[in-house]
Amino acid sequence: MPGWIGLPELLILLVVVLIFFGPKRLPEMGRSLGRGMREFKESVTGNDRDDEAAALPTASVTPETPAPQREHDHSA
Repeated sequence: MPGWIGLPELLILLVVVLIFFGPKRLPEMGRSLGRGMREFKESVTGNDRDDEAAALPTASVTPETPAPQREHDHSA
């Protein structure tokens, strides 16, 4: 934290944000801020979750091999 931001300044900022946006919107704003920071971090570091998901094989991609057919003995 920069040297000019202390506990009293943070409390004043929190009260102003709470009055301006209201208590119902704060969790939504926090989630969107966290999501944006996570996406920014992933884009800067080059880590992408879509690449990991694409690397995993899926059942629809893997062709199924048919079971070998057995010949029936009709001599009974």
